Amino acid sequence: MGISSSGSGSLTREPLDPSQADAFAPMFKALGDPVRLRLLSMIASARGGEVCVCDLTGEFHLTGPTISHHLKVLREAGLVDSDRRGTWVYYRMIPAALAVMGTLLETGIPV
Repeated sequence: MGISSSGSGSLTREPLDPSQADAFAPMFKALGDPVRLRLLSMIASARGGEVCVCDLTGEFHLTGPTISHHLKVLREAGLVDSDRRGTWVYYRMIPAALAVMGTLLETGIPV
């Protein structure tokens, strides 16, 4: 997934073309939900780089199927990956996806 043909990548350096916008929008849309943003944060900060879904569900006042739906959205957006081990699914962040998002939002303006 390339950010731009010139390699600069930042939204402030050159506009995205339609195919780039189509590719990146699902990532940002997925993080527009507070539950998914929190889930991604929990996965990204997990010791060992991954977390069992069984450890995520207890942190929310939501049903297991609802948590699974949110995790599916994150997975389909390319932000996390998962592996089934027996009856449990383990999730891990895809660092390159967050790096792409960070590059797109880079303005070069000191905060």
